[in-house]
Amino acid sequence: MLEVIYEAMDAAFGGIVLSLSPLWVATIFGIIMGTFYTFVNRHFVDQEKMKKLQQMSRELQAEMKEAQAKKDEKKIKKLQQKQLEMLRLQNEVMKDAMFKPMLISFPMFIIFYGWLARYYVETAIVKIPFNFFLVDWFHRATALHSNELGFLGWYILTSYIVSSIIRKLLDMA
Repeated sequence: MLEVIYEAMDAAFGGIVLSLSPLWVATIFGIIMGTFYTFVNRHFVDQEKMKKLQQMSRELQAEMKEAQAKKDEKKIKKLQQKQLEMLRLQNEVMKDAMFKPMLISFPMFIIFYGWLARYYVETAIVKIPFNFFLVDWFHRATALHSNELGFLGWYILTSYIVSSIIRKLLDMA
């Protein structure tokens, strides 16, 4: 089934993709997916609830530090119970924050990445001036070296940066 989709994408975008540098293709893919995921996340996640939980968590941490500094065991126990309740609420919100957006964005990622990986799976996009263990970890099954960032690595870096900037601009939690 995916092969039919890939053939349609080849017909529609193959010429453009093959005429561009792999760096530009990975960058554009990262920008599109980072933007898409951020907007899906914004739509499906209750941002006010997330912000409120983050604020409550910061306040609880400050109270806990204060109680620990004063060695107030009674207050520490009370705050630990509050932390457990806060953790339950955070888990509930995080489940919604991860699951719903992932249901929509992951299939899109699989389709586009699978299509582009046919062209760029072992293409070095960027050479970095040093060996980095995380880069090497990504490339265990490929011919890329530990000082080369491949298509997936560049995509992850690009989409993360774009998503972070958009989240900041939109004042998302």
